[in-house]
Amino acid sequence: MHQADAHTGSGTGAVPPDGTGTEDTLELRLTEELLALLGDDTPPPAVGGAASALVGSPGAWTPVGTPAGEFQLVTVEPGRDLPVISRWMNDPAVAAFWELAGPEAVTGAHLGRQLDGDGRSMPCLGVLDGTPMSYWEIYRADLDPLARHYPSRPHDMGVHLLIGGVGNRGRGIGSALLRAVSDLVLDNRPLCARVIAEPDLRNTPSVSAFLSAGFRFCAEVELPEKRAALMVRDRAHRDDL
Repeated sequence: MHQADAHTGSGTGAVPPDGTGTEDTLELRLTEELLALLGDDTPPPAVGGAASALVGSPGAWTPVGTPAGEFQLVTVEPGRDLPVISRWMNDPAVAAFWELAGPEAVTGAHLGRQLDGDGRSMPCLGVLDGTPMSYWEIYRADLDPLARHYPSRPHDMGVHLLIGGVGNRGRGIGSALLRAVSDLVLDNRPLCARVIAEPDLRNTPSVSAFLSAGFRFCAEVELPEKRAALMVRDRAHRDDL
């Protein structure tokens, strides 16, 4: 259940190198039959990005215009993207919440557990005007260990985010991208009624960014690794906030 950075995401506890952390996104094991029932009938797109019946194909979602520029998600390819993502993870402001600092193998193992898993979480780069500048995880919140700690609903989707470059922090870019990505989730996952996030309550800039992006604060949630702010963006009210 990995989260995001000190500016536009949420924190988490460290995951052991063998991936056996008790609250990791991929810790719960699902049978093929259950996976089929929990997926939806939306066919994956013919081109672009890895596809999953559980989260779709974020890497193939249409680029969108934002106040910061044209933005799109690109499915992570470790051979191409690991160096830059690992560098971001070693930024002290990011490491304080993601706890994935260290050699590239640490971040590589985290990416691999998602890319080689059952499709409940998809790691993506955020590309703004052609430049990779953020890291995202689009995941099924209702199938995540997080669901043990809040009143989840079927097809709840979750987002984790970190902004890579210091120059892109503190200028409202995170809020603009959070709104854009949550809109993409709702547009491309028709059975999803809510987008969920759980930033660390200590991460004031992150909580503020979610509020500015149209999420509402629902509750404080005691998670094994942190006390979190449960943030929700509802499909029904997406144009009102």
